[in-house]
Amino acid sequence: MSEAVKTVSEKSKADAPSAPSVNSTRTSPEDSKSSDDNNSKPLSSSSAKQKNPMKVDILLKHIGDAPIMTKRKWTVDRTKKISWVADFIKKYIKSDSTESLFLYVNQSFAPAPDTDLGSIFDCFNSDGKLVLHYCRTQAYG
Repeated sequence: MSEAVKTVSEKSKADAPSAPSVNSTRTSPEDSKSSDDNNSKPLSSSSAKQKNPMKVDILLKHIGDAPIMTKRKWTVDRTKKISWVADFIKKYIKSDSTESLFLYVNQSFAPAPDTDLGSIFDCFNSDGKLVLHYCRTQAYG
């Protein structure tokens, strides 16, 4: 019986693929790259979906007696000004255009009306969103 086991093990060694020899030909990195490109899978929907670099996400939160906006998250062009956001909020909450509206970044400071949203977003974004708080009366400082 040991002979049968020996012949089976010898056969399995003979059937096993041999290690590549030292003199085997190598493929260039360009060849392997092109074969990888041919076998590559299309991007999945989650990785293919990328944010538009010309837009920023803003999150609008009310303070005090300001009306609550039903939709709080908006995507806006980076080139829009803070004054545009204030006018947009006034129209959305159906406020009078002469009524004052105060905007605050992260509940800390009021940006100048002529400041671009993109520059504020670059400095003060939180989790990929710019949080702007709005109110009808002056709230902070």
